[in-house]
This record gives sequence, C-alpha cells and structure tokens, in this order.
Amino acid sequence: MATMENVIVLVNRIQRACTVLGDHGGDGAAASLPALWEALPSVAVVGGQSSGKSSVLESIVGRDFLPRGSGIVTRRPLVLQLHKTEVGEQEYAEFLHAPRRRFTDFALVRMEIEDETDRLTGRSKQISPVPIHLSIYSPNVVNLTLIDLPGLTKVATEGQPESIAQDIENMVRLYVEKPNCIILAISPANQDIATSDAIKLARDVDPTGERTFGVLTKLDLMDKGTDALDVLEGRAYKLQHPWVGIVNRSQADINRNVDMIIAREKEQEFFHSSPEYAHLASRMGSEYLAKLLSQQLEAVIRARIPSITSLINKTIDELESEMDHLGRPIGSDAGAQLYLVLELCRAFDKIFKEHLDGGRPGGDRIYWVFDNQLPAALRKLPFDRHLSLPNVKRIVSQADGYQPHLIAPEQGYRRLIESALSYFRGPAEASVDAVHNVLKELVRKSIGETEELRRFPTLQAELAAACNKALESFRQEGRKTTVRLVDMESAYLTVDFFRKLPQEVDRAGTGYPVDNAGTGPSTPVDRYSDAHFRRIASNVSSYIGMVSDTLKNTIPKAVVHCQVREAKRSLLNYFYIQVGSKDAKQLALLLDEDPALMGRRQQCFKRLELYKSARDEIDAVSWSR
Repeated sequence: MATMENVIVLVNRIQRACTVLGDHGGDGAAASLPALWEALPSVAVVGGQSSGKSSVLESIVGRDFLPRGSGIVTRRPLVLQLHKTEVGEQEYAEFLHAPRRRFTDFALVRMEIEDETDRLTGRSKQISPVPIHLSIYSPNVVNLTLIDLPGLTKVATEGQPESIAQDIENMVRLYVEKPNCIILAISPANQDIATSDAIKLARDVDPTGERTFGVLTKLDLMDKGTDALDVLEGRAYKLQHPWVGIVNRSQADINRNVDMIIAREKEQEFFHSSPEYAHLASRMGSEYLAKLLSQQLEAVIRARIPSITSLINKTIDELESEMDHLGRPIGSDAGAQLYLVLELCRAFDKIFKEHLDGGRPGGDRIYWVFDNQLPAALRKLPFDRHLSLPNVKRIVSQADGYQPHLIAPEQGYRRLIESALSYFRGPAEASVDAVHNVLKELVRKSIGETEELRRFPTLQAELAAACNKALESFRQEGRKTTVRLVDMESAYLTVDFFRKLPQEVDRAGTGYPVDNAGTGPSTPVDRYSDAHFRRIASNVSSYIGMVSDTLKNTIPKAVVHCQVREAKRSLLNYFYIQVGSKDAKQLALLLDEDPALMGRRQQCFKRLELYKSARDEIDAVSWSR
C-alpha cells in the first residue's frame, strides 16, 4: 500500500513533469500557472538580502551548492526538488535545462547555477522571473520542494534599475500569494524582528499566519548577553507554527569547506550546550526544520487531496480527448499501416461526398454553374453578329457557288447553322472546366477537414495529387462528351423544324408566295432581296435557339455523368492501386508525420501516463492517521 511519503514524492514528480511538459507558465511567473500546478503545494523561501537564506537551504540539503557573495546573489527563482534515496546511494543533482547530465560534484552545481543565471540576465545585477529547476537525489534529505527566491531589498545598488526593490517584491508575491504555498520566512536574529522584510511580506499575504513558518538565523552572532527567546517562544511575534532557530556555518567553516554533516552536528551542539536554548534544542536546527516542513507538506496534501484528485481526473479526460484528436500511434507492420491508410481514405471520401450531396457546403456551386454560368454564357454567344444581314448574304452566296439557288438556299442554311453551332463548344468546355475546379476545391477542403489526415502531410500531398489526377481524367472525358453533343447537333439537323416553317413558294410550285390566308398567289418574291435574307436569318436563329435549349439541358447531364458521378464512384481508385503496390518502407514514408505533431502526441502521452500514475498512487494511499 502506498504511504503519504509516496504521495509527497508524487507531488514532486507532478510539479517537475508540469514544468518539463509545459503545464506551467511559459515565462516562469507563478500567476500564469494553470489550475493543477496551483493546486500542488510548495515551500517558498523568503528573506532579505544576507538573511541567511542560502545557508538554510544548504543546511536542509546537507550540501554546499549555492552561489555566494554580497548584494543580490539569487537573481532567478530556484525550484529545488529534494528526492530521498536509499542509504548508501551516491548523491547527485540534475538540472531541467540539462536533463542528460548528472552532477556529482556540487561545486559544479554552483557554477551551473551561476552560468544559467548569467545566460538570461547577463553578468549584471539584473533579475529574471524565469526559474531554474534543480533536483537533488540524496539519502540525507527529506522529500520536499523548495523555491529559493531573490532576497528582498530596499534600495537599488550600482548597476540595478531604480525599480529593483519593487520588481523583486512583485516576483516574490507571485509565488507566496498562492493559497497552497508554505512560506518559509527567514529573519536574522541579530536584527530587530519588527524590521524583518520576510515577516512583513508574509503578514501581508498570510495575515492569519496559517501558512507561515518563521526561521531565525545567525543566533550565534548575537551580541553577548542577548538572546532571541522572545522571538523563538512567540512573544515578540506570534505565529500559528513554532519558530525554528538555525545556526549556519561560519565564514571560517565555509572557507575551510567544513562538511555539512559536521556542521549539523555543531549546530545541535550549540543548542544543547546553550543555557538559553537548551530547553528548545529538540525543535531547533536545520534537520528539525526539514522534518517540520515535510510534515506540514503532508498535512497540506491531505487537505488538498480531493481537489487535486478532481483536477487530475479532469486533466486525464482532456488529455484522452487530445490523444483522440491527435491520433493514436501507428503500427509498425505493413498490414497495420495499409489498414490505417485505407481508413484515412474512407474518412476523406465520406467528407468529400458530404460536400457533393449537401451535408457540407460546396456542392451547390456545381448547380450554380448549370443554373447561372452556362445560361449566361449561351446568351453571350455572338449570334447577332453571325446572323447579320451582310454575313448571311455572304455565306448564302458562297454556298450557292456559280449557280444561284432556285427555291430555298439549303446549302446556305446548312453552312449558317453548322458555323453557328460551333460557338456552343466554348460554353460546353467552360462548364466542364468550372465543375472541374469546384471538384478540385472540394478535394482540397475535404482533405483539410479530415482531422485524421492532419497528422500525415506526406499522405495528404499524395492523396491530393492522386485525386487531382483522377479529376483530370474525368474532365477529359467530360470535354469529349459535351463536345460530342455539340457535334451531334451539327451532324444531323432536325428536318421537322424546317418543315413547319412558313414556305416562300406556293403549294402548286408557281414560284409565287402564298398569301396569309393560303388561298392564292400574292406578289412575286425576289429571292435576292434583303427581306429574303432576313427570313433566312430568322429561321436559322429559331433553330439555334431550339438547339441552345436542348444543350442547356444535356450539357449538365453529360458533366454530372462524366465528372460528378465518377468522382463519387471512383475518385480514389487510382490511389488505391498506387497504395496497394507499396511495401512496408514506402508505407512508412507515406505515414511520415509532421514532427511538431509527433512532439505534441509524445508530450500528451507522457502527461497522460504521469497523471494516470498519480491518480492510481493517490487512490492507493492509506489515509489512516
């Protein structure tokens, strides 16, 4: 059964994973952290400059690893995660920005902190809110997460902006204002507690003192004859939690590289041998402070478990949904890959047909071609010019040759009609091209709307190319068919149309026209007069109008039959033949995902595994007190 210590470790892991996987604020500011990160408890170390913050942290860790110096030494937040290991295991440290490098020499850890700080702030005294993340694995620590923040200051020194004091305070507040943040307020014993920057800030954000732990450093540096009992016993400034006194290593010990374990022993010796503090020795010192913080962390976690579990479950649901959206991992064998390709093609084909059939927008543009573009193009054909009086005279005369027509200029009629019908080729081909462009656009849109395809840019490109090739073959067939319709009208004229026209010759063949009542001859007709040629132009125009009405109905039928219907039936046939001939290596190339998408899925999968593990371990915890 899992223990509470396991859950403290787990909280550390979740916090670290949130950072690694990007579930925290990108600029490092605590205010931008999402709900899950906000729900996780942490310990923020707050104090003025030279209050002994770094020494307290090193005492808790048992290692000398933090930069030292005068002025602002901590210029970026340091998120320090302590992981307790088995006795006898080697101590080591890891930085988030250098995950594949283990530091066993803690002097190099100090140098890396300095270098990483300078990387963002330069070798100046500027500060940055972007944290450095450090994990230390040691048998000499308790499982704990501490955040070392820049020391509070009152005035700017040389090389610092005038706003540095306010900038640091704002940064510190971003962390300590979190309701789940435990505040470790560091104050030096050789200064009046009433002037403590850490206590002042803690009182502002935690007026009840529920989250504040007071730490008094430098007890060994107080003036002779004075002590800090009023503070440690809560008379000078009372907190809900007991004050803890710390004796840091002296500068002489630091210069001699005195081992931290020895320093801890000397610290305990100081309290036990001091007449003033001997009665408090059992709850003084860095080891006691670390255990106290761990116990408080456990208490906070106990109180927050329901909300943490709820947030974890919500996050798992969101990640599962995102994994479905991003797509599951691809099988490695050719059969699984081919099956996936075919499934993706079916998803695309379904969306494409929905566009054509009206389930999605786009198919109506084909109807617009037939109902607007084609009739408009037919109306714009230059028949007025073609059947103008001079052109009719010229064509009829040329058709007669050396011998003028005797009764009706049949050859002239045929030439006028055949040359007029050739104009229908343009609108017929334009309709085919217009529908072709609509189908190409619908293919493009359908590929973009097929969410499953977004993972595979190579497959998208090949699918689009294959579809466009198929559409081009449909277009060629559509052109042949519609032009053939026009040619068929030229090949055989409708005789009945001309039989029903009014005749210019009487039924007896007298050469005289019949009068309007059809009862007798009228004035003789001059077969070469303008009226005669206008009658010819009118008759041809009527015939062309009849053909135009016919083609206005038959061209859409041909286009739909050759292009739209074939696109619905066999758009992917060519692609299926291509895919069926590919081997496993070629299929793998076809399913080559966008690297950015692969990275998103990998991160999503890692988050999902982390949060599922967290849920399982929290559920397994024994809550017996």
